[in-house]
Formats: sequence, C-alpha cells, structure tokens
Amino acid sequence: MDLLIGVITLTILAPVIMIVALAIKLEDGGPFLFVQPRIGHGNRIFKMLKFRSMKVETSDIDGSRSTTPNDARVTKVGKIIRATSIDELPQLFNVPLGEMSLVGPRPHALGSLASDKLFWEIDGEYWQRHALKPGMTGLAQIRGYRGVTDTEAHLTNRLQVDLEYIRDWSPWLDLKILVGTLWVLVPERP
Repeated sequence: MDLLIGVITLTILAPVIMIVALAIKLEDGGPFLFVQPRIGHGNRIFKMLKFRSMKVETSDIDGSRSTTPNDARVTKVGKIIRATSIDELPQLFNVPLGEMSLVGPRPHALGSLASDKLFWEIDGEYWQRHALKPGMTGLAQIRGYRGVTDTEAHLTNRLQVDLEYIRDWSPWLDLKILVGTLWVLVPERP
C-alpha cells in the first residue's frame, strides 16, 4: 500500500513539489530541502526530508527548539508551506526508500524536548513506538496531537495514541487515518 499510494501521490504532486522547491530557492538562494536525522523503526536513525521552512542560519538540525507561532526563524514561503503541511511532502521520497510509511507514529528529532527533557526521559514506554516504521501521518495527528510538544502531558498523550495505533493496527485503520488526514489538512470551514 505504501509503495503504490506513495508513487501515485508523488507523480500527481510532482508539479507542486517542483514549484515549492523553486519558491524556496528563489526566496533566499538556500537549499530547498531540510534533511534532519530522525528516530525510525527499530530505533535506527534515518534522514527525513522536508521542505526547508526556516532561514538557513537558524535551522535547528537536532530539533531541540520547537517552532512557535510567529517564529522569526520561519521564512515567508515557510509560513505558507507549514500552514498547509506542504513542508512534509518530501517525505514521500522516504516512503519508497523503506524509511517511512504513509501511516505510523510520527518520527521525532533526536533533540526533541518536552519540559526540558528528551522525550525518552519522560516515559519508559517511549521506545515501543518504534516497533513500526514512522509515518507521514498517524492516529495522533488526526486526533489533534499536532504541533508543539512542550509539556510532558503533550508527549504522554501522543505516546499513548501511538501505542494504541500499534496495538490496533489494521489496513482499514491506515485507510481511515489517511482519509482523516485529508480532513485535518482542509482549511477551517466558516
């Protein structure tokens, strides 16, 4: 399913990917991709791809500082692609490489912090979330656990939903999450 849907989606979105890459390059001349080490399946490190949304000199490679609303590090193009989640599209290349799945627990940066603690220091069950490949989207995302994870409760809530996904995994659950993700990405309705 990952390979089939991933390749079809990449093909359909190729023009969007090229336009966004060009817009980022034209804005400040820096690279259009942001490559960040993330923790994946079996606790292995892989290089996750994203469109670069921050100024080159302020990019946070270890992920220790979460992006905040009105973050001065974010570029003009970056604001648009982050608001629409377009910055995540290059992860479609991680899928056929076998590093990511379309659906699964979202991969975290190595230096991600909540309450000034690394994620794995907060809950001993943290490492269980790496029993599956990380996903471009997941159950936690469609349940509203997106964005900044700055408190221990934020991490614990996401972790519990990730573990629920692992326990209850099925192809139907993945399809439900993919459809739910499309709904989450639709701009707010009046």
